[in-house]
Amino acid sequence: MLPPKPPARPDRVSFWRYLKLFRQDILSAQPARLYRAWMAEFRTPFFRSFLVNQPDLVKTLLKERPDDFPKSDRIAEGLKPLLGNSVFLTNGEAWKRQRRIIDPAFEGGRLKDTFPAMRAAADAAVARLKGRQGPVEIEEETSHAAADVIFRTLFSIPIEHEVAVQVFSRFRDYQRSQPLLNLAAFVPLPRWMPRFFRRGTRRNAEMIRGLIAQLTCERMNAIRAGTAPDDLATKIMTTRDPETGSTFDSAEMVDQVAIFFLAGHETSASALAWALYLMALYPEWQEKVAVEAEALEDESFAAVSKLKISRDVFRETLRLYPPVPMMVRQAACPEQFRNRNVPKGAQMVLSPWHLHRHERLWENPDRFDPARWGTENGRQCQREAYIPFSAGARVCTGAGFAMVEGPLILSMILRQFRITPVAGRVPVPVAHLTVRSKNGICIHLTER
Repeated sequence: MLPPKPPARPDRVSFWRYLKLFRQDILSAQPARLYRAWMAEFRTPFFRSFLVNQPDLVKTLLKERPDDFPKSDRIAEGLKPLLGNSVFLTNGEAWKRQRRIIDPAFEGGRLKDTFPAMRAAADAAVARLKGRQGPVEIEEETSHAAADVIFRTLFSIPIEHEVAVQVFSRFRDYQRSQPLLNLAAFVPLPRWMPRFFRRGTRRNAEMIRGLIAQLTCERMNAIRAGTAPDDLATKIMTTRDPETGSTFDSAEMVDQVAIFFLAGHETSASALAWALYLMALYPEWQEKVAVEAEALEDESFAAVSKLKISRDVFRETLRLYPPVPMMVRQAACPEQFRNRNVPKGAQMVLSPWHLHRHERLWENPDRFDPARWGTENGRQCQREAYIPFSAGARVCTGAGFAMVEGPLILSMILRQFRITPVAGRVPVPVAHLTVRSKNGICIHLTER
């Protein structure tokens, strides 16, 4: 049995048919040939787009020449109402300054400092699931758990906090209404033209940002009073740019917290839900993770290093279901790749979804096999064709954080519960803000 995969569209469709398919779901709007192609060109009446799968070209775009291929402004069109000028959307000197301030909060030593809050969120997730016999919509539960991790590590408050509850509720509505890319990703609209979003998108974004502003204002006051806890928010808000000496002001901090919540909550929730479904499909791996999870009797950070199988399972889940399925860069100057002329302004699409399942790179690419990471093919592909957190200068600053959080929560749930699939409920992957299931992910839980 292979894990679920969305159907591919016919190889040739009209531009307007493609737009309709794309609006419904990014993944099933793509042709099957992209799982074999090194590079594919897509022409519209408005611009040219190139999907790049060839590992050395991916390396060129992300690692060797990132300044020549900045993040496309068209990504910002769909996410700006929520993310403003956050580090996820900016380029150039603005982005470099933001990273200089943010990165120290996520350095290796800080992971150990944030672990108690992460463990507390995982304990709370397990407690919520106790007594939930029968089918459980696990995406809702993993969203709850991942949001709890963010609030505890960022602001030292649990998900039950009044403001946290409101942010979480509004964000779920935003996630359902907003795709990763909107029409402006295809049609270059003039700046003066109004941007149209699905009903509720702007209102939910405004309310989320208002609630985040409330939290950051309270934290600013606590920092001034010398009563702020030593968590990620305090660390980021008190770190000065080593080049300019500046810190984030309140408005900038709202932008950054919004992306921490999007990147740290939404992506982790997606990966955890798919990991649990895969464990239900493959009980032999589930039992291996459950046995290994006994190491968590030790509640210290040191126990994380013993979760080797869980880490491989989570890594394999990120391969098959990368939370951010596509990234878009823009050519800042004319190029020639694979004997094709790439004009200035062309959209360069990097697709972890296709790269991670590429038939000319991976052995049995559609198969769930955590053991592949110990093979030569797996090790090579991890170096050259595995980018769930992007790569190079713009690699996700929270990648290390996610690779502790995911295996930890997965292990703690499987230590407590045995899970099985729900008959007739096969999830269908679709891409909204992240790769989620079109019809939810239901599993049976039974306490061990």
